Amino acid sequence: MLTPLTGMSQKDFDRKINSLLSNTVPLIHQDELREKLEKENIALLDTRSDKEFQVSHLQGARFVDYDNFSTTMVEDLDKDKPVILYCSVGYRSEKIGERLQEMGFTEVYNLYGGIFDWKNKDNPVVNTHQNPTDSVHTYNKNWSKWLTKGVKVYD
Repeated sequence: MLTPLTGMSQKDFDRKINSLLSNTVPLIHQDELREKLEKENIALLDTRSDKEFQVSHLQGARFVDYDNFSTTMVEDLDKDKPVILYCSVGYRSEKIGERLQEMGFTEVYNLYGGIFDWKNKDNPVVNTHQNPTDSVHTYNKNWSKWLTKGVKVYD
């Protein structure tokens, strides 16, 4: 099905995601994440930039800056509890996931399609005041075509 604003299909999105990922970190899809958020105590990490995080993020997410990532940012997390990472589409979060695996984290997942797929599937995001918002930072104009629902924000 084509989306009215971009002409992009889910198949186009899936093809793009698959071209970016190395599949070194197990994927979790948005429906599985929703279920885990309801039933389990997980660490949810947003690996985008601070500017992106400030526009919106998944409720309960903790900011860990991809560009300035340090192991000290996650040293307080239990290495045996689930850690789910996300970014815009999954590339940056996969790279941080690899680092967590190297650190000995045993249950690390990368959110398939990142915050874009999350929002495209009608899931909520919140702003810095924890209020629901439709805005999502899309990194730049080129990447904004992959966000089919919500308000696109970029520099």
